[in-house]
Amino acid sequence: MARAIPAGQVLRLALPVKPTLTPQEFEAVDAQVRAFFKPNVQALALAWTVPYAVGCNSITSAFTLGYDATACVTTCQRGKTSLYFNAATSRPFTDLKLRPTMLLAAPDLATATALFQRGVAADRSLGWRGAPPVNAYFLHTSDAARSVRFRLFPPPGLVARAGVDVHLQEGDSVQAASRVLLYETGLARVEGIGALRWVPGALADHLTSFGGQLQAPESGQMSALEWIAAGATASYGTVSEPCNHLQKFPHPQVLLLHYVQGASALEAYWKSVAWPQQGVFIGEPLAAPFARR
Repeated sequence: MARAIPAGQVLRLALPVKPTLTPQEFEAVDAQVRAFFKPNVQALALAWTVPYAVGCNSITSAFTLGYDATACVTTCQRGKTSLYFNAATSRPFTDLKLRPTMLLAAPDLATATALFQRGVAADRSLGWRGAPPVNAYFLHTSDAARSVRFRLFPPPGLVARAGVDVHLQEGDSVQAASRVLLYETGLARVEGIGALRWVPGALADHLTSFGGQLQAPESGQMSALEWIAAGATASYGTVSEPCNHLQKFPHPQVLLLHYVQGASALEAYWKSVAWPQQGVFIGEPLAAPFARR
C-alpha cells in the first residue's frame, strides 16, 4: 500500500519454504514470473525471507540473470560479469532484458514493518542544500582476507554537493555514530551496529563468506539480516563460498556514486556488484534518498 503498486503487478506464488530451492523447483516458479509480468515491469521485489538461494546461486540473481549452474562447479571461481554492473540505464528490462531483484527480507513482522517505513521515509530526504551531512563509513579491519575492498574505498572527506562525509577507518567497528548512510566493512561478525543511528535509506554490508544465509547460518557468521534489524534499509551477502573476489561484493565507490546520483537502493546495490551470481540483495528496493522525483 505504501508504494501503491498496482494489483496487476502483484503475483502470488506457492513455493517451498526452505532456505535453498533446487534448480528444478526454481524453474517452475521462474516460468510463472516470466509469464505474468509485462515488459513495462523493470524490477522485482520478493516478499519473503526464505528461500534465499537456488543451489549455490542467490535467489535474487537467479530471477535476474537466470540460474547459473556453472557457478556451482567451483564456487570460488570467477563469475560472469553482469550487464547491469555500473550501467547508466534506469530501464534494465527495456534495455538489457533483465529485471534486478531484491528480497524484502526481515527476521519478523515488526522488523519488516519498520523496514518498509524507513524505505518510504528515505525518499528525497537527503542531499538538500544547507542540511547537515550524513556519514559513510568504510572500515579496514583486523581481518586481512575480508578487508580486500580497502583498495576500492573512496577518498575521505566531505562530498559537499551530495552532503556526504566519507570516513575511512582502521578498526573493527564504528562507535556511537549518528546520521549513518553507508557502512561497509569486512568481518565475520560486526559488533555495535545496533547502537548506531541510521538515516532512512541507509545501506550496509560486510564482506564474509555466508552473510547471505539469512536463516540460522551454520557458519556462525553474521547474517545480512542483522543489518536490517539494526536499522539499515538494504544490504547484501553471499549464499555460498565466494572466496574474497572483489567482483563478488559491492564496489564501494560505484555503490556510493549511483546512490547519491538518485538511484534507488535496488539500483545502486545491483549496479555495484560485477559478479552477483552468489549474492543476495535484501531490503526495501525503492528507497531513494537522493532522488529528486
